[in-house]
Amino acid sequence: MASKHILIVPGDGIGQEVTAVGKLVLDKIAAKFGHTFTYDEALIGHVAIEATGLPLPDETLEKMRKSDAVLFGAVGHPKYDNDPTAKVRPEQGLLKMRKELGLYANLRPIKLFDELLGASSIKPEILKGADILFFRELTGDIYFGEKGRKNDGDTAYDIAEYSRFEVERIARKAFEAARTRRKKLCSVDKANVIETSRLWREVIQKIAPEYPDVEVEHQFVDATAMLLIKDPRRFDVVVTANLFGDILTDEASQIAGSMGMLASASIGDGTGVYEPIHGSAHDITGKGVANPLASILSAALLLDISFGLKAESEAVINAVDKVLKAGFRTRDIADQQTAADKILGTAAMGEQVLQFI
Repeated sequence: MASKHILIVPGDGIGQEVTAVGKLVLDKIAAKFGHTFTYDEALIGHVAIEATGLPLPDETLEKMRKSDAVLFGAVGHPKYDNDPTAKVRPEQGLLKMRKELGLYANLRPIKLFDELLGASSIKPEILKGADILFFRELTGDIYFGEKGRKNDGDTAYDIAEYSRFEVERIARKAFEAARTRRKKLCSVDKANVIETSRLWREVIQKIAPEYPDVEVEHQFVDATAMLLIKDPRRFDVVVTANLFGDILTDEASQIAGSMGMLASASIGDGTGVYEPIHGSAHDITGKGVANPLASILSAALLLDISFGLKAESEAVINAVDKVLKAGFRTRDIADQQTAADKILGTAAMGEQVLQFI
């Protein structure tokens, strides 16, 4: 394989810590399999605002466009969470990145490692065997629609908007993925109330006959939220809108035991961005206790999706599985049966994964 250039964008909070571990894993894969990865680093989010005044500097965006893939951390800071009047916010950088790079599909695998059955608050007999792949649309909905205040600031509005084209392109990706799995697709909407959801359901119904081998069901988002907890094994591939996908995948993190276990890939027609779904977690920033496994698994997605290195990706996933089988845990996935000397910090957990690759 020709040399590949990877941009490391740690962002804010624990993003700095976990992304450093993800990079070490990529280095180990390159050495073991004889690849050449080159790297650069760039700013986004709060750290970018502090340095440049912008949540996504032009220099960062240009580096992203020129890279073969981006390993991303997290954005956010309590300073902005507690100030709703702030005009410049870290999350604006994230949204602009998605829009400018055309990252319209967010893939979030929800796969439970058997060793973490006890880490979830859901009963093991309900969880065992759950394996869901979410497709969250990423560049539409109220996140990008017109928004503002009126009536002297006493009324706020956010306009949700979708075009047929936006729904079609992510629907096709979800259908294609379902064909490689259990051939089941669940489309989630709120078509009994919301007009954008009616368009969403209409488009899915129109495309479905092109994939006669895929079983399609439609669920309202509130019912889906309940069924994810009641019977997660019923789901295979789930496709849904931006807002619903944001909420449902955070809920589904409990299936995997912790948000610290969930990787994601944001893809479109150009450079892909790979990131853990957890936030910047400033309450534990700098303490060295953040779970790096989601960033490590994001690196595995990067190897598979952007570079087509399936064996290398599997090597990372298998290493994580072996680490968990050996009993090692970070504190977010530890339970009462975990021995004290098996509860590791960020760097130590990363080192265990490296040893098993």
